[in-house]
Amino acid sequence: MKKLYYIDFPQEHLEGQMHRYRCVYCKVETTTINGKLEGHLPSCEYRIKLENAGYEAEAETKESLNKPMLHDADDYD
Repeated sequence: MKKLYYIDFPQEHLEGQMHRYRCVYCKVETTTINGKLEGHLPSCEYRIKLENAGYEAEAETKESLNKPMLHDADDYD
């Protein structure tokens, strides 16, 4: 299974930063995660939970890097 975006993970506010958040489990910033399961660390509890439930992280291969991004917000403007 795949979701379009993986944004339902628990987040915490970065101290002293007005609009910056990170994953509670792996401490990676949400801007780095960018809605992708593979944006979380492989050891992240959220990522492991979803992968065990059957969700797939998209493996970045040479071919996938050359493909246009699907469902980009600009596609619908």
